[in-house]
Parts: sequence; structure tokens; C-alpha cells
Amino acid sequence: MKRARRYRNTVARRGLMLVLSSPSGAGKTTLSRMLLKADRHVELSVSVTTRPQRPGEIDRRDYHFIDVVRFESMAKSGKLLEWAEVFGHRYGTPRLPVEKALRAGRDVLFDIDWQGTQQLREKARDDLVSVFILPPSVKELQRRLERRAQDTHAIIAGRMSKAAGEMSHWPEYDYVIVNRDKKDAFAEVRAILAAERLKRERQIGLSALVRDLQAKL
Repeated sequence: MKRARRYRNTVARRGLMLVLSSPSGAGKTTLSRMLLKADRHVELSVSVTTRPQRPGEIDRRDYHFIDVVRFESMAKSGKLLEWAEVFGHRYGTPRLPVEKALRAGRDVLFDIDWQGTQQLREKARDDLVSVFILPPSVKELQRRLERRAQDTHAIIAGRMSKAAGEMSHWPEYDYVIVNRDKKDAFAEVRAILAAERLKRERQIGLSALVRDLQAKL
């Protein structure tokens, strides 16, 4: 037992960046919240944004709400891993908190769109695991948007019209989940995460462990 425990302790793990993307209303935010609640080894990448704060949102928990001038400064100085403009507002990922978490072996969850995912892939492909969430139908997508009661009818119509373009990027992702039922979709997200954590290249010290095992045979 002591020997097995010692072997486990010699193998550390580099964290990964788990991206969940979807058209608005397909369920990525709900699945993100479920994962954060269920897995203490996952932390949310809190984006900076120039959009107004919505009712119920808390600054620095849901987003870092900043003005356009500060956002542009962060983008120009390389302090953002990725950024994009969505529905007239800018969103970006602060670099330092993510890099610190990965080095500590913690996984970072991203609730971002295809533009941000593409930028992350260009900068950190080996650390990236991307999942695209699809709705089961257009009717269900609209129902979910209306049920949120956060947007006007005009904004909902805009999100629906943009959904086709967003969904066209599904082939760029590592995994695709059709969110018919949130419990089933959540189980699939957790299965993906479990498998990705066990990838050989993410287990630091694995080669030394194997050599040690072989030397004792």
C-alpha cells in the first residue's frame, strides 16, 4: 500500500483547458455550472467583458466588467489569451490566472464561442480540449431562450438568426454533444474530462515511474 501511494505521488498532472461552446440557449452555461459544482479540481476562467452587468450577476464571479479603454489596453499588451466581439460587446480571457492554474494541475473551464476557441487552439493546442454543445431542435433552442426571460424579443430573434452560423463551426471541435437532456449531457462532459485527464502527455513524471517499476522487476 505504501509503495502504491508513493508511485501515485510521483506522477503529477498538468491541467487542461476545457472549452464548452454552443449557440446561445443550447445549454453550455448550465452544464458549466453543474461541472463547477461537482468537480473541485475545475475552476472557471472568469472573462473580462465590456457588456453591461445583468441582474443577478456579480462582478469578478460571473465576469470582470470593464470599460472599452481598459479592454483595448489588455488586448494590446498581450494580457488576454483570446478575445472576441459578440453582439456588440467584447469578451476576453485574462492570461495569468489560466497559466497559473495549469501549472498547478488544475483544469480551467471556458464558456466561450468559436472565435475564442480558435484563438486558444492557435496559442495552446496541447492544453486544449474543446466541446461543442448542440440543441436537439430549433424549436427547443427558441424555447430555452424565451424561458431565460433575460432578453427582449428582438435580442432573442438576433440570437436565433446567428445560431446557424455558430453551429457551422462544430467540425472544429474535439467533441460534440447533443443536449437533449441536461443530466445525460453532463455525464458525457464528465466522461470526456475523465479521459482527457488520463492522456499520457498530461501525466508529468510518468516516464520516471515506469522506469522505476521496470527496474524493480
